[in-house]
Amino acid sequence: MLRRTLWSVLVAVLAAGPSCEKKGPATMPPSMESTLLGQQVPALTRPSLAGAQVDVATMRGKIVVVKFFAEYCEPCKVTLPEAQSLSEKHADVVFVGVSEDEYEQKARDVATQYGLSFPIVHDRGNVLAGRFRVREMPATFVVDTTGVVRWVGGPGQHEGDLAKAISAVRG
Repeated sequence: MLRRTLWSVLVAVLAAGPSCEKKGPATMPPSMESTLLGQQVPALTRPSLAGAQVDVATMRGKIVVVKFFAEYCEPCKVTLPEAQSLSEKHADVVFVGVSEDEYEQKARDVATQYGLSFPIVHDRGNVLAGRFRVREMPATFVVDTTGVVRWVGGPGQHEGDLAKAISAVRG
C-alpha cells in the first residue's frame, strides 16, 4: 500500500513537470529601432507641469520609463492609460511623461484626461524629442538601473509590451 502511494505521488510530481520549475527571466518584447538602444539615456532635466524638477540622472538605481506623447497622437490614447496603470502597480519604477504638444495647456489637458499621476514635462521647442531621436509617437523608453536604454516602444507596440519590457529589465 505504501509503495502504491509513493508511486502515485511520484507520478503526480513528474506529471506536473514544468509547472513546478522556476520560471526564467521575462522575455523582452521586440523593440523599435533606435540608436539609443544599449546607450546611456540622454539628459532630461526640466520642471514638471506641477513645478517639481525632473532629472533622469538622479534616478540611477531605479528603472525609468520615459513616455513621449501628444494630444493629437491616436496611438497615445491607447498607451497612456496602460502607462498610468503600470505606474500605479510598480512603485519601484519611475515614470516620466514628455508632452510634445505645442502648448503647455494641451499637455495639462491630456494629463487630466488620462489621470496621469506621474511627472509630465512639456517639451517646449521639441528639444527632448531631438535628444531622444523621437521620429514618431508614441515613443517609450525603458531605462535600466544603470541608466542604459534597454527597450524602445513605438506606434506599433502592443498592449502588454511595456509591462513585459519592465519585467525583462528587472531580470
